[in-house]
Amino acid sequence: MQTWHEMRRFPLAVRLLLVNQLGVNTGFYLLIPYLATHLTENLGLSAAVVGIVLGVRNLSQQGLFIIGGSASDRLGARGVIIAGCALRTLGFALFALGDGLAVLLAASVLSGVAGALFNPAVRAYLAQESGERRAEAFALFNVFATTGALIGPLLGSVLLLVDFRTSALTAAGIFAVLTVAQALVLPARKAEPSGSGVLGDWREVLGNRAFLAFALAMVGMFTLENQLYLLLPDGAREATGWDGAAGIVFLVGTVANLTLQLRITRSLKARGSRGRWIALGLTVTGLAFLPPAFLPGVVPVLAGALLLYVGLMVAQPFVMELIPGFGRPELTGTYFGIFYVVSGIAAAVGNAAVGWAMDTGDRTGAGWLPWVCCACFGLASALGVAWLHRLGSLPAGTAPNAPAAVRERSKA
Repeated sequence: MQTWHEMRRFPLAVRLLLVNQLGVNTGFYLLIPYLATHLTENLGLSAAVVGIVLGVRNLSQQGLFIIGGSASDRLGARGVIIAGCALRTLGFALFALGDGLAVLLAASVLSGVAGALFNPAVRAYLAQESGERRAEAFALFNVFATTGALIGPLLGSVLLLVDFRTSALTAAGIFAVLTVAQALVLPARKAEPSGSGVLGDWREVLGNRAFLAFALAMVGMFTLENQLYLLLPDGAREATGWDGAAGIVFLVGTVANLTLQLRITRSLKARGSRGRWIALGLTVTGLAFLPPAFLPGVVPVLAGALLLYVGLMVAQPFVMELIPGFGRPELTGTYFGIFYVVSGIAAAVGNAAVGWAMDTGDRTGAGWLPWVCCACFGLASALGVAWLHRLGSLPAGTAPNAPAAVRERSKA
């Protein structure tokens, strides 16, 4: 009830973007978690080919975030969001209608490019439209995203009882509805010229050392958030011997998000600086992995999942709030795009490290190893943000752009 009441206090554009994120995550998680199984069991593709198809989708998205961000700044976020959702519709429909390798690769590329377009554009639009209440807007964004991440797999598992094609077409249909809704309702906003070319914009953002340091410090947050789909579900399944135990992890997170996210953000926003709360949130995400490391059973795993969600609820809205403050408002999309490229690459390295720790732990009997590895990632990121906060390198949360002193220091 509090979530819907808070949502109604925002402009129509913000409300639509929140519902949009619910639909985006529902459609995405309805299909993607089951794609590898479809490719291997239904189409008979080898593990190597499946890896290529999935890798192409991920690379298309992660590598092109910067394009989506720049397009948002130069063409306007509205058109980029609509184009991204339309491409995702086409890509998911191709997964349903084609089984040849060329069609599957085309579907992967379209789906990845779609995410690269609308992800930074949505966040840039949300940051610009929510003004002084940016932290609350991103808190609600987190609530809707988490809810969609729960609904999607549940709906997908039901639709798979029919067949994969039904599931994929339903996902495509969700994105088609989102595309039409945005075209009809989302207000257009004139893009302000940045005063330089695309390469000049990129050089300006990449030359902002404080921003790059902040993006790299977020490696822990993104790496640990991904463990909601890797290490924690694996731990829940191992503790219970039940494949469905992974769903309990998402259920715990969704309930916590719906009941606590807005309360946490409102309470912390009024007390202390953003950097301090981000560091605290990252510390909690790191500590979340210690109970499952040293205590047996499913309860420590679920307690760890709850702590991880709480840490993310503390940190994420303020992270999103700070990103536009590192530079000029005309480059908000570019900042979001480059932030996701840098942190995505760093998180990929982090996930590879966690995967190595999982394999090594299984081989040597050191089951605690991946959990301790994750704890170290979280604590290291917390120390990095705390150091930037101590240096005064982080912008004020609600300022439209960073203070002059911060900008000059970041370029030094």
